[in-house]
Amino acid sequence: MGRTWVLLRGLVREQRHWEDFPEQFQASVPQDRVVTVDLPGNGHFCEEKSPTRIAAMVVHLRDQLTAQGHQGPYHLVALSLGAMVAVQWLCQAPREVAFAGLINTSASRYSPFWRRLRPANYRRLLSDAVFSRNRVRKETAILEITSNLREPAFLHQLAETWAEYAREQPVSLRNSLRQLLAAMRFRAPAALPESVPVLIINGAGDRLVNPACSLALSQAWDLPIKCHPQAGHDLPLDAPQWLINTLIEGVTDFTV
Repeated sequence: MGRTWVLLRGLVREQRHWEDFPEQFQASVPQDRVVTVDLPGNGHFCEEKSPTRIAAMVVHLRDQLTAQGHQGPYHLVALSLGAMVAVQWLCQAPREVAFAGLINTSASRYSPFWRRLRPANYRRLLSDAVFSRNRVRKETAILEITSNLREPAFLHQLAETWAEYAREQPVSLRNSLRQLLAAMRFRAPAALPESVPVLIINGAGDRLVNPACSLALSQAWDLPIKCHPQAGHDLPLDAPQWLINTLIEGVTDFTV
């Protein structure tokens, strides 16, 4: 029986923000299943209240997958806030996780807040992304901060698409702040369960979260780390095939 890969997005993002990455991933692992889900407060669950604790997000995701007919153990592919959820998940229910790829993430135990959210972005994030009522302006700001390798024309068109997602399934300001609070207060464990293979992945060009945060997790937990030399925070957008290859090779390395 094939593996089940579960893709977890980050702060105020939904499963559609993966764009064609799930299909590209599925084509690379035709014997497996690639599944996308939404955190509470986002996407299909935009009318629900976002938890301010990562543990509650894990409960929601586990119930969501069960309702969809999926069974673990899962191979988690998790970006940013989603990776914090993955860490909590593999600590909370390690038998449900077969592998975790943690992409461009951080934790307060190992990194100060000014590395977890780089100060150079504070002003623009607040003015253009958090409090702006112009959806295209908001998505443009996010993309210009999180992507390094895509052309400006592509990002502008994608911002319009993402603005439409926001119109259809809006994430409230309250839920945005609740998710940010959950991320900022997340305190990673001192050690991870030895039974679960974990790979740290990051983009050296991440301008939202300092790449040093991924390195700190790798060193603290004695885990392998794979780094793309130019990609930004949204690594699945910047270097999708590199990420897919890295994940597949990572799983293979652990099973050899």
